[in-house]
Amino acid sequence: MSQALKAIYQKGAFILQTDFELPEGTEVELFIQSPQVTSPLISDAGAKQRFLSSLVERMQQNLIPPNAPRFTREMLHERR
Repeated sequence: MSQALKAIYQKGAFILQTDFELPEGTEVELFIQSPQVTSPLISDAGAKQRFLSSLVERMQQNLIPPNAPRFTREMLHERR
């Protein structure tokens, strides 16, 4: 199944900008579509693996608590 979701990367975690329920443990694949993103300049395979492990660890430390409030679509949209 393929579903497009919008998210913002903040403090080492991706924060969804669209309302979507995923079962716990669901694997997702991210496609970055921003010209602001640059890959880290890491040529050493060991250093790259350490960087990626650190990134995953930071993402796992920023989980959304199960009792977090549910926002409506209207609440998530910017108001001008």
